[in-house]
Amino acid sequence: MGRHSAVKSGETRALVGARVLVTRSPDRAAPLITALREAGAEPLLLPLIDFERARDQHSLEVALDALRAGAYGWLVVSSITTVRALKEKAAERRLDLRDMIPESVRIATIGPSSRRVLEAEGVAVDLAPDDVQSAAGLIAVWPSGPGNVLLPQADIAGAALSAGIEAKGAVVQAVTAYHTVEYPAAPERRLTASLAAANGWQAGIGSGAPELTPAAAKAELARGLLHAVIAASPSAARRIHAALAPLQDCRFIAIGRSTAAEAAALGMPVTAIAKEPTPAGIVTALRTVFATEGNES
Repeated sequence: MGRHSAVKSGETRALVGARVLVTRSPDRAAPLITALREAGAEPLLLPLIDFERARDQHSLEVALDALRAGAYGWLVVSSITTVRALKEKAAERRLDLRDMIPESVRIATIGPSSRRVLEAEGVAVDLAPDDVQSAAGLIAVWPSGPGNVLLPQADIAGAALSAGIEAKGAVVQAVTAYHTVEYPAAPERRLTASLAAANGWQAGIGSGAPELTPAAAKAELARGLLHAVIAASPSAARRIHAALAPLQDCRFIAIGRSTAAEAAALGMPVTAIAKEPTPAGIVTALRTVFATEGNES
């Protein structure tokens, strides 16, 4: 049955029959898979990226020791995976995450998902952008003046966030907290810390959705049987491009403007950007796209 013949009019039924490709690892995809199924879509998994502990544990340990000792006035948390990496280091020290961060340290994030996860872990967030939820958004609201900032981040993170904060007068210590790798991560190096349930982005047991290989997903695309693919990061966009491009009639749904910008730079048209990087926000973006197309057909 074709996509449009399966879709009923109205936004609440817009995703009925839509086959949506989720490019998360199975243990991180469960909340989104559930939300898609509840909306009437048929989710499929194509795990493309995974996360491993930092290779340079010594530098990370030194930075966290300095954090506990009060050497930093700010801790910038730029992703949920950073929260997982920090929680794992806290557990190694037999601490809760909140106990590893002195009360004198202010916490900044770049988006609502990281904020909600941190707050669920008992860590209050002091600064986050309201409108542009990205590195640029955080830089725009960063207070001018001196200060010492710890920025644990992915190995592939760019220098824009660090440079932008330093341009406001602070000194930034960037340290690799985790590595982004092709799925699956090496079992002995894989990040395994579970997060408090918040915003749907906690590690789970599994998704229960059918899992495709890149070759199988490419074949489904060629047959017109994939209607949307969701990318949560610029690295996911790059891997989707490498594994699947061209996407034919499959709609590219980006989580965040940086992901959308990376897809556009690679020549992949972006159909929609989820306003909220949550399962509900992604489902809303998909519903809007397919309801609009349904009304036009």
